[in-house]
Amino acid sequence: MEALFGLGIGAVVLIVVVIIVAALLFGGLRTSIFFTVKTQENVIVERFGKFKKVARPGLNTKAPFIETTTKPISLRVQQLGVDIESKTKDNVFVNVPVAVQHVVGEDNVVDAYYRLANPEEQIRSYVFDTVRSALSSLTLDSAFESKDDIAHNVEQRLSQSMAAYGFRIVNTLVTDISPDSRVRDSMNSINAAQRDRVAAQSLAEADKIKRVTQAEADAEAMRLHGEGVAAQRKAIADGIAVQYERLSEVGISDSAEQLLMMTQYFDAMQEVARGGRSNVLFMPSNPGGLGEMMGEIRNTLFSAQANDRGTAMADEWEEQSAQEASRRAARARQQAQQQAQEAQQQVERSRQQSSQQQGHGQGQGRPRDLGQRAQQWVQDQQNRGIPPQPPHQP
Repeated sequence: MEALFGLGIGAVVLIVVVIIVAALLFGGLRTSIFFTVKTQENVIVERFGKFKKVARPGLNTKAPFIETTTKPISLRVQQLGVDIESKTKDNVFVNVPVAVQHVVGEDNVVDAYYRLANPEEQIRSYVFDTVRSALSSLTLDSAFESKDDIAHNVEQRLSQSMAAYGFRIVNTLVTDISPDSRVRDSMNSINAAQRDRVAAQSLAEADKIKRVTQAEADAEAMRLHGEGVAAQRKAIADGIAVQYERLSEVGISDSAEQLLMMTQYFDAMQEVARGGRSNVLFMPSNPGGLGEMMGEIRNTLFSAQANDRGTAMADEWEEQSAQEASRRAARARQQAQQQAQEAQQQVERSRQQSSQQQGHGQGQGRPRDLGQRAQQWVQDQQNRGIPPQPPHQP
């Protein structure tokens, strides 16, 4: 009996021990021995506050009660936004938002955790210093143009500085450069004025091209109009010539010019009445006025013909006139000589008659006086350039 009782007590104790061990294994003791790490994360295991190891993703173990774990350290790329207010070289305050993309290297988890107490604040300080140094040497316009250069300088500065702490800078982005609203309005006004000037120049060039093209078109139209008028006049002249020939063929040669002129005149009056703006046209109604009108038309046509012939025809006409005047002068001199000879012969006959009549009482001095008067009269006529005529016999 005692043996059975002792066996029962030992079994109970064993069962209690098993229960306690199971509670520890599947309770708090289990969690203090086993732990898991997620993908793209690392955990640092410390023993009494001293670095022990780095736990990789998966199931890991640690000694209970004497080892502890830190917060998971992410290995994914993280972005830190920094808003910086700085002044440019031309004393314009701008707001520059910068985005810094950084990641902790898998081999540098220990340095990233232990060497920096606040990595984000450290990165922020480097970004502030680099951006403000770059903007202090740039004007506002050049800052807009050098946005990528500023980002590149920040990236280089951060890469060199943060590499010693286990951080790798993936990329640095300057997302915007925003000046004050009044500065933006002034810049917009300047850009609008420049664009207005370019637009005005473009409009002026377009107007110039339009005017030049219009002038060329007008010149070409005037040239074609002149050719058309010349062709029209030629056709009219040919038609008049044909009409004149036909009138001459039917026997109307003396009044053909007057008939053609009157026909042209009435055609012109009809055209003026049809295309002119006036409603009343005054024309002479008496026969004398009509004759004067025909004379003016004839003179006008002759003047126009003379002008069309040109200087050569005028010179030829003058030469012919001079030749005709020379011929007339020669004929006048010849007639004067003939008349002078006839006068001399008349004087000789008078002398002979006077010599035959000498001795008669009443008519002795008359023939001699008549001969002297005839010679004096011929001499006077020659001195005045008038062809002499035979003297009148009383």
